[in-house]
Amino acid sequence: MAKIKKRYVCQNCGYVSPKWLGKCAECGEWNTMVEELEMPKNRSKALPSRERGVFNKPKRLAEIDDEQIKRYPVGNEELSRVLGGGLVPGGVVLLGGDPGIGKSTILLQLAEAMGSQGQKVLYISGEESEQQLKMRAVRMHVMSDHVLFLSEINVPYIRETIIEMSPDLVIIDSIQTMYSPEITSAPGSVSQIRENANSLIQIAKKDGISMVFVGHVTKEGSLAGPRILEHMVDTVLYFEGEKYQSYRMLRAVKNRFGSTNELGIFEMTGQGLASVKNPSKMMLLSRPENTCGSAVVPCMEGSRPLLIELQGLVTPSGFSNPRRMAKGLDYNRVVLLIAIMEKRLGIDMQKADAYVNVIGGMKIDEPAVDLAVAAVLFSSFKDFEIAKDLMLFGEVGLTGEVRTVQNADRRLSEGKKLGFKKCILPKGNMPKKEPENIQLFPVDNIAKAFHILTAFN
Repeated sequence: MAKIKKRYVCQNCGYVSPKWLGKCAECGEWNTMVEELEMPKNRSKALPSRERGVFNKPKRLAEIDDEQIKRYPVGNEELSRVLGGGLVPGGVVLLGGDPGIGKSTILLQLAEAMGSQGQKVLYISGEESEQQLKMRAVRMHVMSDHVLFLSEINVPYIRETIIEMSPDLVIIDSIQTMYSPEITSAPGSVSQIRENANSLIQIAKKDGISMVFVGHVTKEGSLAGPRILEHMVDTVLYFEGEKYQSYRMLRAVKNRFGSTNELGIFEMTGQGLASVKNPSKMMLLSRPENTCGSAVVPCMEGSRPLLIELQGLVTPSGFSNPRRMAKGLDYNRVVLLIAIMEKRLGIDMQKADAYVNVIGGMKIDEPAVDLAVAAVLFSSFKDFEIAKDLMLFGEVGLTGEVRTVQNADRRLSEGKKLGFKKCILPKGNMPKKEPENIQLFPVDNIAKAFHILTAFN
């Protein structure tokens, strides 16, 4: 009889070591090595008939069917935007997000939408009983007879059920709870997640079944389990936003069948997640009046322009080292902009705390917000109000120059629709013909931008 060997697997990155280590040699995390038993493989065991002798043959490019990829409508405009137009048969989606953010809610809505179109849906939950699933489904008005529910974590049985039913969509909630008796480690371990996901993905690809995996996230906000899980699937979606607020953002960070920069915006209601028709208007609903440190910047999220409110606060510091804080923005970028203002404009902020916040729980990483960040800090520092009908955008360089950005025409168009009458923009983005109903102020450095801001007061 073959000897059963022990091995130690890092639960953070999947690194395997023959002995226990306090610190993982691959990712550097402490106390993540967990003992697992490595069972000997029975090489004489025959492969299942569906996996034996089924090989694809090499084809010339002209022999490959170039028919466009079919997509299943998902019944939700924002979800369809993020997915690139709908679910692809054989495509595997990984959906991550904080607990309570709305992952199961939107998947129940997806199941109902596809079931109402006649597609067969199998919703598999490893976290809730059938009674719990029914209570939530009834509250969400999931009534389609084409949607079937299964409370199970045994992956071999789940595989048999999927092969027997041959559904159009399978939802696994969640992949971390799935368990295979053939693997000695506990559910949620790196080995279980990797092998179970791989076996389910094989079925999806061979039978053309769309699959959605729900993934838990760590306290740092990244998906739990091995990083290879994100490489195995076709699409990775993240839910963002505060669970105590009504608005949620769904962002695609990987998509083999669509854009990776799209953003879907939803509002949590009593009946589930509803698409937000005009997100720019939603972001500006409670914008304050007659106060300093507030400005509007048009951002691009994929192919969609959004008007976002930025707020800045500069206040005298009671400590020798002033505090800097950024919420929704890159902290290092904010510190860099403060240094540019001090060097190029002579603004002394060494004895002042500086805070910048993106309203609505949004996270912005494009450089076009640089000018607006500097403007709200300058507005709060000098204690003057930025005109309410003015928006501004542009990237700021280390020498204080305002550099051009992409999609300036779409940003201006979105501002016009929301009633903005003035815009400060990079000189290089000035259109040949000035648009109607909005006055443009081209600038090539932040000193000129700040001069225009103060001229309106």
